[in-house]
Amino acid sequence: MSIFMRNATKGLMISALALSATNTGASSHREAPDITKSPKVDATDFYMFRSYQPGREGYVTLIANYQPLQAPYGGPNYFTMDADAIYEIHIDNDGDAIEDITFQFDFENTLGGENGAGVALQIGDESVAIPLRAAGDGNQTLFINETENYQLTMVTGDRRTGESASVTGANGVTNFTKPIDNIGTKTIPDYDDYANDFIYTVDIPGCDAPGRVFAGQRAEAFAVNLGEIFDSVNTVPLEGSIEQSRDNDDLVGKFNVTSLALEVPIDCLVGDGNGVIGGWTTASLPQAEIEDPSPTYGAASVFGGAWVQQSRLSAPLVNEVVIGLPDKDLFNAAEPTQDSALATYVTNPTLPALVDILFRTALGETDNIAPSNLPRTDLVTAFLTGFPGLNQQATVTPSEMMRLNTAVAPTPRANQSNFGVVGEDLAGFPNGRRPGDDTVDIALRVVMGALCHPVPLGAELGVEGAEEDTESDLINLGLCAPEDAPVGNAAFTDGAPISALDVMGRFPYLNAPLPGAGS
Repeated sequence: MSIFMRNATKGLMISALALSATNTGASSHREAPDITKSPKVDATDFYMFRSYQPGREGYVTLIANYQPLQAPYGGPNYFTMDADAIYEIHIDNDGDAIEDITFQFDFENTLGGENGAGVALQIGDESVAIPLRAAGDGNQTLFINETENYQLTMVTGDRRTGESASVTGANGVTNFTKPIDNIGTKTIPDYDDYANDFIYTVDIPGCDAPGRVFAGQRAEAFAVNLGEIFDSVNTVPLEGSIEQSRDNDDLVGKFNVTSLALEVPIDCLVGDGNGVIGGWTTASLPQAEIEDPSPTYGAASVFGGAWVQQSRLSAPLVNEVVIGLPDKDLFNAAEPTQDSALATYVTNPTLPALVDILFRTALGETDNIAPSNLPRTDLVTAFLTGFPGLNQQATVTPSEMMRLNTAVAPTPRANQSNFGVVGEDLAGFPNGRRPGDDTVDIALRVVMGALCHPVPLGAELGVEGAEEDTESDLINLGLCAPEDAPVGNAAFTDGAPISALDVMGRFPYLNAPLPGAGS
């Protein structure tokens, strides 16, 4: 395959994966009917990228977010993880769409105080447990009434029957602690400093170098104009018609999430593959639950049976705007090897037709503005197989996973484009995903056929004679023709910006959570 054709497939991947990021409220927040009943196991975002913190370039960072729309003031219990669930990050490094490595987070909640009975105050002649999860006096004295601990296990092979080994911290400890959520500035005056103490250096089985882990509340980093999007996209999403403003962002700066973050040496993830890894996250609960009519702390129900997968996430927004409503719960329960059964949603997607209904008149068009290259075999390649020369694994098994070419060097934080690959930054979305990649804006432009028109990637793709920032850098990727996408060159935006400079440049990358009170 020629250099041009080998690299041109990169752009196609962008169009398909970004397609899934349009016309939704958040990356994967409350995306299916059944998951709305279990917010503690609702996966919201998955980030997978070469670490760009200086000195950590030999690592891959994996961040699995759960529990959407956490209001900072959401006390008094805030947002503990589900001690009855298991949370997992899966890596396929040989292309068979079956996990080769799984990192399992298993949480346990315990009461503080004497004998684990809870922090108590002496009220007259009685010792009485306080009703709060924590109390602080603003003078560095913090009384924790409930502690979340977790164990981290690495499973090689099948997630349920493979070989398990503990990920250990200093002195071989296997128990790690999640910091309490950001209750407010009086309870925890310097939350960032407090939370940094819960970043652990860990020994990962089979790795020659140590990694890092953090589990805790973080500020939401998925930028989207939420209210208008859900209201049948109640705006004309073009530059100039909607102001790029943080005031438009209905998640960033307003809500928190819970992050499970790992930094793993690249060599530990790639195995015997070609350096491209596939990743996805899940959360599972036991199959059976019986409610206890006389519940006690930590024992409100009795659980039993096999683990049943409740949520699944890799590329952003696939379940929201690609999978049809009747099959959303099925997609959450499925494994990547089963994805071909839902291929119709990819070959004949409904999202472009919805955009046509909403915007044909607003854009001054009289005919259908949805891309016309149906069936969308390009999207099948992008969603299910990956692309030669960028993110296709040595063995190709159709499956929906986020794919990262670990051979592509990380882009320093200050130089990152929030448009990822289409912004001439090959280390960004959809070659993995970083917190500063603006997937909504990428999608709004690509879903309607931006890649059918010339794009400024000639120099990055190694096209002979192309130079950056010149007309010669514009190339047609050969994916489709301009006439297939009548509004493919429109500057779509949802008006809610995000960039790498809006988040931290160090592990765990996402900002400290918003406080419940104070600032």
